Amino acid sequence: MKPAYLYFIRDNYYSRLNQAQFYLKDYHSKKKYKEINWEGEFQVEITYVLPFAYWHFLNGTLKSTTSSTNTKEFYFFSENHTEKYAERDATFMFNNYDIPNMTHSISKSFKKWAAVPLKKQYTNNLFVFEKPILIIANKYNIEWDQAPINFLDIPTLSKIIDTYKHKYQIIYNRPLSNQITIDNSEILDLGEHEWLKENHPEVILLKDLYEQHKAEVNSFNHLQLMVYANSNHFLSMHGGTAALASYFGGTNIILSNNGMEEVFNEYTTIFPALSGARILHAKNQQDILNYMQQYY
Repeated sequence: MKPAYLYFIRDNYYSRLNQAQFYLKDYHSKKKYKEINWEGEFQVEITYVLPFAYWHFLNGTLKSTTSSTNTKEFYFFSENHTEKYAERDATFMFNNYDIPNMTHSISKSFKKWAAVPLKKQYTNNLFVFEKPILIIANKYNIEWDQAPINFLDIPTLSKIIDTYKHKYQIIYNRPLSNQITIDNSEILDLGEHEWLKENHPEVILLKDLYEQHKAEVNSFNHLQLMVYANSNHFLSMHGGTAALASYFGGTNIILSNNGMEEVFNEYTTIFPALSGARILHAKNQQDILNYMQQYY
């Protein structure tokens, strides 16, 4: 393994050892004491922090949670949730050992980790269509201080839509910077929203759905949870986009052609654990088409 990855393993084991100081509080006195605060990246939050908070809720030891703007619906179980941070800090997890499994590692501990039932919580009768929903959760932003790597280009989008629009109600989601709390990854313009409107009006854009239902949802994140909860078919991109889509069961095809999730086998461990979803790791756009032909 590359030496650059070793500090992730070191930090992850240390974060687990750090939990020893809470043994009596967690397993004996079991009073509401745990105050969970997270300002870091979205993927780490919903993969590790949110299940940690939910474990404390089930354990009877959760006192409060603090996170970024528009996260209340993720922490629906928290009696005291504060939306404090307007932006996410990618360096927040460095030297922060309060959360077990705080980062990538060769092994995971599920002792204080509980899958959060977002699908059960947000399944609804509002976003129901004649055909089953297929979520395409794309992204187009700076990755690892480089140009976009994991994204669906317009030609591939066109192939997918032409092939599956008759079978599914396709809902396309690529959140804009004014709809989500941004972190260190600058969101760029792919130009596909106008292209979709002109060439594939049958595809529903989640950003348009938000404008139509602002009175019925609390935020764009709330809308994502409600729409995703009604779907069992997902196509998502590396990072938080893929982690969120893994929360709702069914099948999630993830495009990831670079990243530590593959190095640490997380597409076969932590991602399926989020909801029991079938996770299919595509390394390129042809893999996506092959998986879709087989499973969709």
